[in-house]
Amino acid sequence: MSKALLFSGQGSQYVGMTKDLLDAYDTARQMAANANDILGYDLVSIMTEGPEEELRKTVNTQPALFLHEAILVALAPMPEATAVAGHSLGEYSALHAAGVLTFEDALRLVQLRAELMFNAGNAVPGTMAAIVGLDDDAVREICNELNGRDGNVIVPANFNSPGQVVVSGSADYVRSCLPVFKERGAKMVKELQVSGAFHSPLLAEAEEGLAQKIRATEFSSPRMPVYVNVNACAVTISDELKECAIRQLTSPVLWTSTMYAMWSEGITSFCEVGPGKVLQGLVKRTLAEATIDGVDTASDVARRTARFIAEN
Repeated sequence: MSKALLFSGQGSQYVGMTKDLLDAYDTARQMAANANDILGYDLVSIMTEGPEEELRKTVNTQPALFLHEAILVALAPMPEATAVAGHSLGEYSALHAAGVLTFEDALRLVQLRAELMFNAGNAVPGTMAAIVGLDDDAVREICNELNGRDGNVIVPANFNSPGQVVVSGSADYVRSCLPVFKERGAKMVKELQVSGAFHSPLLAEAEEGLAQKIRATEFSSPRMPVYVNVNACAVTISDELKECAIRQLTSPVLWTSTMYAMWSEGITSFCEVGPGKVLQGLVKRTLAEATIDGVDTASDVARRTARFIAEN
């Protein structure tokens, strides 16, 4: 049975994340100290103590998620993994887990990515909204009808699971369009608490800035296939992984297609690496017969370590 590691994205964070790992493991403390040095500020205290408002800021959320997930990769034995994927920001954790990016390089890219995305949201106000109860094609069709009117943007941004799609675009325009999705049969429409129109053309300038840094960063050949957001394909070539990382900011996250692609390749078991259980829920809604678990806390790491020792 093949197993994939899935890495959580923005929205999964919580105040107190990583604290028990820091209390229990020297490796976690060393990585956290290294991260604070690289970033130039005390991210770890924001992760462990909050306040929640600070942790929720994109410039803090993205490095926090990467650090938490990288610590888990370093601590938790996962020898059964045969592929990786990450949801949006989580793709950087996946690239690190697959040996493509060093911890230091990945964290620097994540910091720049977060800053550019935050700045883009300040320059051109954008937002995102969840559409529940419409299939992917219906959401695409509605967005195609509405996108571009008076220069406004509304596009599908995250295809998370069947019947759950997130749209992204110009802030006031997206809000004004939400009743259309409801009229077309959506069970629920809800604006998300985000600082910009992620995975939309409004991040084109941010993408250009990030592209320069990505192209200057060494991407090694992956130890296992990385299923990327932009096309839901398994990628094993480092230069291709670079181009996919660049395109990610303005392209939709094809998470549902990624799950189907993994399943078609014989991957039937999944482990969410990161805070919370968001991806575990998406797997259950997409692949009813799949098995799914997660690793987030020190007790999760201890349980995996004990099982690994017993089996070896």
